[in-house]
Amino acid sequence: MIQFNDTQMAEFKRLVNRYPADKKKSALLPVLHLAQDSFGGWLSTETMDYVAALLEIKPIEVYEVATFYSMYNLKPVGKYMFEVCQTGPCMLRGSDDIIAYINEKLGIKPGETTADGMFTLKTVECLGACGYAPMMQLGKHYKEHLTKQKIDEIIEDCKKAAINNN
Repeated sequence: MIQFNDTQMAEFKRLVNRYPADKKKSALLPVLHLAQDSFGGWLSTETMDYVAALLEIKPIEVYEVATFYSMYNLKPVGKYMFEVCQTGPCMLRGSDDIIAYINEKLGIKPGETTADGMFTLKTVECLGACGYAPMMQLGKHYKEHLTKQKIDEIIEDCKKAAINNN
């Protein structure tokens, strides 16, 4: 059964207390982030139902939000998620070529994860860094002015980091 531990529940309460008592639903976005971070990096139906129960809203209200925003993962993701911007400015600067190259290098298409669970490729809408196109987000970091060589370096850096963290 999905349930926040004491530390996570304290954070849930802190988030909810930012809003008037009769507006608990206003905490939905940050609570979904908390749930995703707490339960393996993605939101299962069970997790979303748990969030709905905590916020005293209907599960469909959680599903609508979780499926709308690309920052929420609705299936398990790899240790490293390449979120490549695919909007106009990035496309004009070659994001389609970058996506194709990642597919070639890792053997995954957008929405897929490598068999070893290391990498997930995801296409997203504007990340707000059009002047650095093509670009992607990797965790909390932007990777800008992407080229095939930079993608190779990023993949190698992730592999080295995974080895060093084990």
